[in-house]
Amino acid sequence: MQQALTIGSQFHVVSVPPDRTDKSVQTFKSFTGELHAMAKWLKECRVDTIAMESTSVYWIPAFEILESYGFEVFLVNAREAKTVPGRKTDVNDAQWLQKLHQFGLLRASFQPSKEIAGLRAYIRQREKLIEYRAAHVQHLQKAFMQMNIQLQHVVTDITGKTGIAIIRAIVNGQHNPDELVKLRDSRCKNSVEVMKAALTGNYKAEHLFALTQALELIDIYTEKIEACDRVIESTLEGLHQEADSLHTTLPKPRSKENSKNAPSFDVRQSLFKMIGTDLTQIHGIGSSIALKLVAECGTDMTKWPTAKHFASWLCLAPGNKISGGKVLSSKTRRSASKSATDLRLAAMVVGKTNTALGATYRRYAARIGKAKAITAIARKLATLFYNALRYGMEYVDQGADYYEEQYQKKVFKNLKRTAESFGYTLMKKEQTISAA
Repeated sequence: MQQALTIGSQFHVVSVPPDRTDKSVQTFKSFTGELHAMAKWLKECRVDTIAMESTSVYWIPAFEILESYGFEVFLVNAREAKTVPGRKTDVNDAQWLQKLHQFGLLRASFQPSKEIAGLRAYIRQREKLIEYRAAHVQHLQKAFMQMNIQLQHVVTDITGKTGIAIIRAIVNGQHNPDELVKLRDSRCKNSVEVMKAALTGNYKAEHLFALTQALELIDIYTEKIEACDRVIESTLEGLHQEADSLHTTLPKPRSKENSKNAPSFDVRQSLFKMIGTDLTQIHGIGSSIALKLVAECGTDMTKWPTAKHFASWLCLAPGNKISGGKVLSSKTRRSASKSATDLRLAAMVVGKTNTALGATYRRYAARIGKAKAITAIARKLATLFYNALRYGMEYVDQGADYYEEQYQKKVFKNLKRTAESFGYTLMKKEQTISAA
């Protein structure tokens, strides 16, 4: 038996078929007690499946409580359940959603398992903390500019080893450039004289106060990020399982990762124990991106029948807009998917490498532009990610030279076929000269 409900911030409207109860549409407030009363009423109506719209984050409490009562809940994209124009009310929305669900016209959105959903929440919280910390790094730079201290011009990163040591010394009252320059790391490219000139500034009390508070907030967010790392590491340990893998040990990394925002634990090792394959062997996918992809998409790729379905879910495949047998548009759909964003970032990295994927990106970019080339390579990376998780397939890169050789053979074969269709024979230049 199907029923539907529309989600709001203060109340939810529930609709069931009229033959189940005298009052087929009821309204429940968003309080927890009301949500339990709604679930019990649906049990009395002998309801099996429930369709609900994914409205902001208001759907989460209702979804979790209804699932705990044993209902099969369909989380539906509101774009697929638009009501008839001119009949927009909460009651009509609930009745229309229930009718569509009854006829099987609604598709449930992907929802990972509870364990993966918890991991995803921790990683999203960590990303938010990194964004908040970055704002206070800008406050540091603003305070330095107001004091005319050019630290950001003489060090690569003001929050690095040299930069943070100098900032802490300034906050603690040391304003002498001769003393501050002693904190310079030996690997700094700028000379001592240049750094002295950059560290000579106008140390006013109000700017020092802003600098101190910005540093304190950065330290607080750094501490919270480390706490997130510990929770994420323990969550991954709880998700470890014996996976069927061709490897007994973790393969060697393709390249060193020096990202300052990377987690403080060995992500590659934890993911390898969890899924049985090393996703970082795929060019462009580092440990951080691999962790985000697993958290957003889960490890059960059987949710999508094929890699094409997975790419379409990520909105990385061409869309279909056909009318009267004419293709009106085949653009990719817009999406706020975090996984698609991560794959596009990975595609940008791949485009700079001397690999088969890198050569493909450069050929696409010359022909259709960089934006479409990034989407095309992101789709290829999504396919590799899908095959690695579902089938355990290993990624083997043949190199850019091998790709270019195969591409030239393909072009030559097409040209030869075209020449034969016009009654000509395609020959190499050396053969033509000798024949003459």
